Amino acid sequence: MQLQEIVADLAEHWPLYVSMPFIAALIGYVTKRVAIEMMFRPIEFIGIRPFLGWQGVLPANAERMAATATDMLTNNLVDPKEIFARLDPDQLAKEIEQPLLQVVEEITEEVMEQYQPRLWEALPSGAKELLLRRVQAEAPKVIAKIMRELSDNIEDVLDLKNMVITNLVRDKSLLNRLIRDISRPEMRFIANSGLVFGFALGCVQLLVWALTKSPIVMPLFGLGIGWFTDWLALKMIFLPREPREFFGLYTWQGVFQKRRDQVAADYGDMIAREIITIPNLLEAILKGPKADRLFHLIGREVQRTIDVQAGVVKPLVAAAVGTRKWQEMKQAAALKAAERVPDTIRYAEEYAVNALDVRNTIVDRMRQLSPIEFEELLRPAFRQDEWKLIAVGAIIGGLVGELQAILLLH
Repeated sequence: MQLQEIVADLAEHWPLYVSMPFIAALIGYVTKRVAIEMMFRPIEFIGIRPFLGWQGVLPANAERMAATATDMLTNNLVDPKEIFARLDPDQLAKEIEQPLLQVVEEITEEVMEQYQPRLWEALPSGAKELLLRRVQAEAPKVIAKIMRELSDNIEDVLDLKNMVITNLVRDKSLLNRLIRDISRPEMRFIANSGLVFGFALGCVQLLVWALTKSPIVMPLFGLGIGWFTDWLALKMIFLPREPREFFGLYTWQGVFQKRRDQVAADYGDMIAREIITIPNLLEAILKGPKADRLFHLIGREVQRTIDVQAGVVKPLVAAAVGTRKWQEMKQAAALKAAERVPDTIRYAEEYAVNALDVRNTIVDRMRQLSPIEFEELLRPAFRQDEWKLIAVGAIIGGLVGELQAILLLH
């Protein structure tokens, strides 16, 4: 095509040519937004399994993503033994002393009324009061003793990795928030970069179309814009890991790496607020795979305390109910005590949160991670399935490009 013909065509159809970079920018932006949403939505599979449908990349791989996040958390950021050592057993016992005394009284009466209601009613009030006072007086010491033993052997009763994975897999929206909340600026950068890169490629597209008028130009450029801008944006989030100067004019560092301090603060906040919480820790200790060891510890201490403190009434009760029944009563008391642990310990939740200091521990450790270790906090969310996101961007770009070609040629 002659230069004069090109200039004449540009002059005649200038609105179409001017629109090309803007449409390309729109393609870049839309493909990024679609890719971002496809990472997180829908939470559950929609469609006909196994291939006709979609589930967000993170929810679809919840167990693997949770395991990766947990490995980072337990291997580099949180040492259960270290943080539980910060609890003062005596202070913890003091925090729950009043509700604990009430629980001891209730359990004693419940067990006695369950196994020997007539005997309990027949006991002199002085004997009842003596028994209750002696067991109540010992209860805080027992709690402190159990806490010391737990602190020294926390791995025997708490599987932190199992706890975190269980909570993240059970609540996929929590897993989404964990990644999305700490990476909002990165997601925004990905979307906005589509505008910039798309506009630049659209200018090239304009020139190629003016020179060739080939119907294949539009879909090819659309496909290329969708693919290249997705790929480049993902790379620019993480690379380079250290600030690097380009052409002596511009310094660039991966967006995620550049925000290390803020990411650490956001991640620490979320882990402490929603994952490593006192209720979650209690549930993991009381219902997790190692719970039987805790119940054994509580049962042993409760039964020992009952034997030591029963004193004045033990001969009466043992003689009346028999040795076997006495053992059953002690076991029932131990079981009820274990059942009341969550409600009782929550009175010390504020103290425990401050003492464990999970949030600041995570923030400090994250700031000490190497760039590669830090990258692993977010990179797994993209790595395995990023090709799908890029492919979707390319397909959408190609379809929009084909639509452009049809409009331009007709």
